[in-house]
Amino acid sequence: MSSTAIVNIATLVTNDPSLGDTSPLGQLRDAAVVIDGDRIVWTGGSSEAPATDDRVDAGGRAVVPGFVDSHSHLVFAGDRTDEFNARMSGRPYGAGGIRTTVAATRAASDAELEANLTRLLTEALRQGTTTIETKSGYGLTPEDEARALRLAARHTDEVTYLGAHIVAPEYADDPAGYVDLVTGTMLDACAPHARWIDVFCERGAFDGDQARAVLTAGRARGLHPRVHANQLTHGPGVRLAVELDAASADHCTHLTDADVDALAAGRTVATLLPGAEFSTRAAWPDARRLLDAGVTVALSTDCNPGSSFTSSVPFCIALAVRDMGMTPDEALWSATAGGAAALRRTDVGRIAPGARADLVLLDAPSHVHLAYRPGVPLVAGVWRRGVRAF
Repeated sequence: MSSTAIVNIATLVTNDPSLGDTSPLGQLRDAAVVIDGDRIVWTGGSSEAPATDDRVDAGGRAVVPGFVDSHSHLVFAGDRTDEFNARMSGRPYGAGGIRTTVAATRAASDAELEANLTRLLTEALRQGTTTIETKSGYGLTPEDEARALRLAARHTDEVTYLGAHIVAPEYADDPAGYVDLVTGTMLDACAPHARWIDVFCERGAFDGDQARAVLTAGRARGLHPRVHANQLTHGPGVRLAVELDAASADHCTHLTDADVDALAAGRTVATLLPGAEFSTRAAWPDARRLLDAGVTVALSTDCNPGSSFTSSVPFCIALAVRDMGMTPDEALWSATAGGAAALRRTDVGRIAPGARADLVLLDAPSHVHLAYRPGVPLVAGVWRRGVRAF
């Protein structure tokens, strides 16, 4: 184990108000941070940094916590370029396109699936993502769902069982039978490999009663709920998520006042996924409405081959500022501390003593440049678990 001081930081975002200014970002100017092993052990003024084994000069650039992407779908095969092209030419998005990826994923070997998974994880890491959740959901058989989770668990602790993504094609005329499979044999095969259980509670996927059955069965097996909620239409997903104390309700595009009130009163995080709206030309979630109501908001990529094929959290930050009513400070907090809250983690999403040493060095003096300079590769360095990855 060795210690490293990163000094001469123009702006250090800690996400701990007690360490810097009194804002939620807890910013420090002309700052330094010290890593010992895989943990943060000190933050403060650059001139006051203690002696360490190694020293890195940030050169007057900003350092922010590693991004926490709490919603992605990375275990898949195939390509849906034709679907995207058609949609951009006027065809609306529906849940049915998932079946294309299901067929390709079932036909792929484990080696092919893992190679694609690791490629996307590396791509995300290069853009500053140091913690990532990913789901199954493109196998829809007990064997294929279990292997997706097994492959994912080799690369991240945040693994989600999403057998209830859509009704499997062979059960098209028997959705109740498919729910029985998801809550029975498939759950038995998948529970040992996952931390979370998710359901796509939406028109064309699963209704409120079916979603409740899936989530309660998973919870009985020790999996904590997450919900794809209110993406395409108004529906019961958000309030079901709050009722079951789900860690997050994801999408939250179509909300009633009752939905917003429920989120504000509970612990469930509203995870917004602007890549999906960008890629489907759908209405943007109203982040401002949620934030003003006191809801905890996370910001994630929803990286998947159909409706949001981006692994870039900085891109999603820029979208959230431009089109969802968030300030640059709020968007960064939501992509770091907010994502950690959506995973019920306190060891990531912040730069404070005791936290995991996940940091991003930006080629800019301030995190505001993430929205100010959209599309520009601003990530100049990434530390994950105290080791510099890039």
